[in-house]
Amino acid sequence: MTYEEFVGVRLSAFLRYALMLTGDPHQAEDLVQETMVRAQLNWRRIRGSDSPDRYVRRMITNQYIDWRRGSWLKRVLLRAELDESSAIHGDHAQRAAERDQIWSLLARLPRRQRAALVLRFYEDLPDAEIAGVLDCPVGTVRSLISRALTTLRAQVMEVVQ
Repeated sequence: MTYEEFVGVRLSAFLRYALMLTGDPHQAEDLVQETMVRAQLNWRRIRGSDSPDRYVRRMITNQYIDWRRGSWLKRVLLRAELDESSAIHGDHAQRAAERDQIWSLLARLPRRQRAALVLRFYEDLPDAEIAGVLDCPVGTVRSLISRALTTLRAQVMEVVQ
């Protein structure tokens, strides 16, 4: 399989995956673009691996975890606070506000925990494959997911109260 064929088949799935990691479509596109440039430069090694798809997904995950670690790039997410008094229950605006709130809660998680959740619940990967993508033991994957879910539950309870 050539690089162009691989990208033609897998690019949209990688973009969806990156969107779940970043929570922002523009950042997801940047993340995938940077990763795919690196993948093209290393295509011989990637093509020779057991699973090029898993290899590139791991590249995306590592790039996401390492992204913006340095102080040279800080971003601010501007989001309006939810005004519950004006919300009509069951309407489109309410669902959008709830979805936005979930994105906000996910954004507060450490990157490895968020990546583990996305790999488990969005990509539907088993623990062993998640461990391969995150380059850690299976027990660490379970710990990351458990901690992330505990944190999300606590944050949701704070919002509800």
